[in-house]
Amino acid sequence: QVQLVESGGGFVQAGGSLRLSCAASELPFSRYAMGWFRQAPGKERELVAAVSRTGVYTYYADSVKGRFTISRDNAKNTVYLQMDSLKPEDTAVYYCAAGPWLQLHRRPDYWGQGTQVTVSS
Repeated sequence: QVQLVESGGGFVQAGGSLRLSCAASELPFSRYAMGWFRQAPGKERELVAAVSRTGVYTYYADSVKGRFTISRDNAKNTVYLQMDSLKPEDTAVYYCAAGPWLQLHRRPDYWGQGTQVTVSS
């Protein structure tokens, strides 16, 4: 059974940094694009960053460009999201997801359980 397990969420002041990790098991990791979504209270879930199978291609939502960096380590079956210059509006539950690159933003194959990120002003 495929599992995506996120870690690294928490509480941070505005301007601070957090690094999220997502460890995959029972997944042919290098065959999947990976992404990080977030969902704030009362809002729809949105894709904030994605990385292709080899890491050559990346995608960032406009709201996080220049502040967030997605990366992956295929040897460790892990994807990361480095979040710098955090803002209160980044507060959300962050979800890791896996799927084909062209459908990841709409319909990932697998989801993690989510990790809370709270940024205070």
